[in-house]
Amino acid sequence: MSARPKSIMGYEKFAKQSFGSLYTRIKGARVLMVGAGGIGCELLKNLANAGFGEIHIVDLDTIDLSNLNRQFLFRHEHIKKSKALVAKETAGKFNPNVKIEAYHANIKDPQFNVAWFKTFTLVFNALDNLGARRHVNRMCLAANVPLIESGTTGFNGQVQPIVKGRTQCYDCNIKETPKTFPVCTIRSTPSQPIHCIVWAKSYLFNEIFGISEDIVADTSEDAENAKEIENLKQEAQALEKIRASMGSKDFPRMVFEKVYTQDIARLRSMKDMWKTRKPPEPLNFEELSHEALTVSPDIAQQDQSTWTLAENYAVFASSLERLSDRLKQEEATAEPILSFDKDDKDTLDFVAASANLRSIIFGIETKSEFEIKQIAGNIIPAIATTNAATASLCVLQALKVLKDELSKASMVFLERSVDRTANSETLQPPKPNCAVCSVVYSTLEVDTSRATLVDFVSSLREQLGYGEELSVSSDVGILYDPELDDNLDKRFSELGIKGDSFVTVVDDEDESPRVNVVFAISEQSLPAPAAPITAPPAFDIPRRPKPTQPVRPTTPEPIAATAAAAAATNGTAAHDHALTNGSGKRKRAADDAGSGEEEEARKKGRIGERAAMDAEVDGEVVLLDEAGGGAIVIDDD
Repeated sequence: MSARPKSIMGYEKFAKQSFGSLYTRIKGARVLMVGAGGIGCELLKNLANAGFGEIHIVDLDTIDLSNLNRQFLFRHEHIKKSKALVAKETAGKFNPNVKIEAYHANIKDPQFNVAWFKTFTLVFNALDNLGARRHVNRMCLAANVPLIESGTTGFNGQVQPIVKGRTQCYDCNIKETPKTFPVCTIRSTPSQPIHCIVWAKSYLFNEIFGISEDIVADTSEDAENAKEIENLKQEAQALEKIRASMGSKDFPRMVFEKVYTQDIARLRSMKDMWKTRKPPEPLNFEELSHEALTVSPDIAQQDQSTWTLAENYAVFASSLERLSDRLKQEEATAEPILSFDKDDKDTLDFVAASANLRSIIFGIETKSEFEIKQIAGNIIPAIATTNAATASLCVLQALKVLKDELSKASMVFLERSVDRTANSETLQPPKPNCAVCSVVYSTLEVDTSRATLVDFVSSLREQLGYGEELSVSSDVGILYDPELDDNLDKRFSELGIKGDSFVTVVDDEDESPRVNVVFAISEQSLPAPAAPITAPPAFDIPRRPKPTQPVRPTTPEPIAATAAAAAATNGTAAHDHALTNGSGKRKRAADDAGSGEEEEARKKGRIGERAAMDAEVDGEVVLLDEAGGGAIVIDDD
């Protein structure tokens, strides 16, 4: 009975010796860690051992075989289980004095809203994709919670402390967007050799010899291709049944005819898909297997020559047999799983031949195995040592943030260099033209079933002093500007604006423009007026002097600037550029420069990428229904 308290006391003793008076803050901290992968496993271990009182983990991924060489919290028996849940279970044994909560979920889910982010002392990013990083960055800015951003690429690592109004945010500097391919392009309409190589390596190989998983790709078009996505899922299920027949003499035929005959015939039947492109040509198993009899047995060794159709089939059949035998041999000792390795001849042969056969079907140039090895193997490896060092730097920078010693904090870079392993830079103040952190964040309490867009626009002008040149946008695009007034009479609910969604207000006045504001929608059932409304409801300004709305600054704030001062800066350069013709004057529909189709698209609000990027909030300004009769009332307090 006394073992556990003694253990806890031991943790307390050594932690106090290490951190001194700071330990009280560490023990009382409630931190969020987003991502439980390479950096996340190391970071969770550090946070638990340091004694952070409460740690919350959010990760959507499950554990794959390839994770086990560097993500030490996981074991073979954890494959296909939730990373977050397994990490909680394993790391919980490091320090029994730490409370750990885990969520197998997407950090972009509505449950993880701004109010939830505000409950944390610190947030740590341990993510591997740009979109999620940007989302967490904006949510932390909205909630005014410090963020420790981190990432690794091979031997290189980076750690960046982000504090609203005092340092640059993640989006202050433009990040290069990684190259991705829509899933329907990979699986249905390839047009480049790399499309076929990704298909062979990430789809076909895994479906037959590895763990079935989706291609890592941009799925932004899935909504428009729902039927095709469903067909692709059915194809994967069919391959799973074929896999069960591995080892039989009919196995090569079943695989070949499934992916190179039947699936291609199904694609050809979709006539609309081939109106503007050449349809694929299915392959015939009987003809190819007969032609392959004349192919030299050592054709796979000729990796710098471009194989013919028959030669590709011969390598495909041979590698399929070799890999099947390997998988059968492993069944007795472990779960039968193979993974692609560019230096594994069997797996490389299969991917090269499979990709070339698909290229021939779609009329795409084929590649030599040597070229395919370079393309398929062009993946920067994740290195456990880099992850460990980066995670340690995250905690060191977090301690400086906890002590409010930003002058001692820095952006740290790990590099593979002869001179130095780690380099650092002084934290820079926010960029005035940043479209994410240099805006004012606020909350809008509104009855979305009654409030109309004209109510909102009128309130902005009457109570916050905005002029005629303002625009309102949401994540679906522009809702209102001086040339787009079609939506004014629509209710918020009709415009797709609901609780936990965001609205961005941009002032486009040429002289002394007001700051841009991003509102978080807090849906409230506000009291209805006693009599029916025949006009937009009145918006009573609170009985206090109306403040002067700040204008956009032109110079950066110092590093020690207050959050309020930084909130008065504005970051709309990208948005202004999208809405102007380069001369500083706003584009007008009356210019007659665009076609009717362009005008119609604009009317539908199909611009506003920035609105989705900026859609975050802050509780500094609250919009309340103090009058009791209107759907929206602005309080300038």
